[in-house]
Amino acid sequence: MKPQLIAKVALICFVLMGQDHGALAQTTKEDSNFKRHSIGSTLFLLGNIGDSVNFFQLNYGYRLTQKDNFIVEAITWTYYEPLGTYASSEEYYPGKVRAYGIGLGYQRFLWKNLFTTVEPTLFLQQFFDTDDKKIQKGFQLYLQFIVGYRFEFLKKRMFIEPAYALKYWPVNTNFPASFAAIERGAPKYKFEPGLNFGFRF
Repeated sequence: MKPQLIAKVALICFVLMGQDHGALAQTTKEDSNFKRHSIGSTLFLLGNIGDSVNFFQLNYGYRLTQKDNFIVEAITWTYYEPLGTYASSEEYYPGKVRAYGIGLGYQRFLWKNLFTTVEPTLFLQQFFDTDDKKIQKGFQLYLQFIVGYRFEFLKKRMFIEPAYALKYWPVNTNFPASFAAIERGAPKYKFEPGLNFGFRF
């Protein structure tokens, strides 16, 4: 092989290796700046002010890839009327329901920060009468189908997520008869806005 040809082949290999190395370095840099973990809640916690719902929510997210996020959510609330007619019910329960739930969600980023989330939550429900005496327990399967957009701040360390969700609870077991009478005919779903926030690390 002629020396000139060898030099050309060597030069081409060197350039190609340099380009691959540059791409690898860029990918490594992006990976090192990629914040996989997040913790957050919802700004609707402010609704606890002057209300008796005792609503609390804590979310943990693990970003599998740039587009795929796995979510664990701990949530609790108290309600006094059917969820399907909440804030507009004509009748209230003869007592209250205290619910404690754990949800597992999958969030997919579709385009830029536009996302969809599917999240089933399992609730243990405790039923109390008007004397605040626990009368029995039940189980609820609560499903959320969410569309929203993530706005990021402070070098993508902080975010807020305005969203809109279809919430549906097909399983609601062991309601006391007096509660079930109020629940009868109420919708098993509702559409609701959301406004989560969080911090990535």
